Amino acid sequence: MELILLNTAEILTLTDDELFRLCAANRNVRIERDRDGNLILMSPSGSNTSARNSILVAELVIWNRETNPGKVFDSNGGFILPNGAMRAPDAAWIPTARWEQFSPEEQEKFLPLCPDFVVELRSPTDRLADLQLKMAEWMENGCRLAWLIDPVEKQVFIYRGDGLRSRVGSFDTVLSGEEVLPGFTLALQALR
Repeated sequence: MELILLNTAEILTLTDDELFRLCAANRNVRIERDRDGNLILMSPSGSNTSARNSILVAELVIWNRETNPGKVFDSNGGFILPNGAMRAPDAAWIPTARWEQFSPEEQEKFLPLCPDFVVELRSPTDRLADLQLKMAEWMENGCRLAWLIDPVEKQVFIYRGDGLRSRVGSFDTVLSGEEVLPGFTLALQALR
């Protein structure tokens, strides 16, 4: 996904509501905001990446439907992080109790929280270093478990809330949702 950073922080400050309206008015572009207030513009993903992301979200939705512990979000769901950034992971999950703390009106906008679980899926045009920085930001803002899935190099980086990180160097592995998503697994072969 091509990424363009607009250095707007010194000349334009958008409230969370203004950012939401800007994103809604420009649905053909994925827009995020970094912690400094700069806007990040991304083109839509390619077909292969979109298909892989659909599999990820579908697996998460199926698990969630069977156990009903929370809410699943796809790549269109934005979150306002404690550091002020607005990020949209490729997939995310939060427990029901966290969802229910927001009014129906608030649930229609970007939620002001960091998801408990996020997945970022690398596309062929993504720089791995940029995605690793984004993963660090998720963790610094309270994410409990995150997966950076890299089909390009056939590897996965697992980030945990306790600071432990690991790397899986094979797509023959089955990932576990650990204690954050009890019983959730993802066979990486499905993403080939």
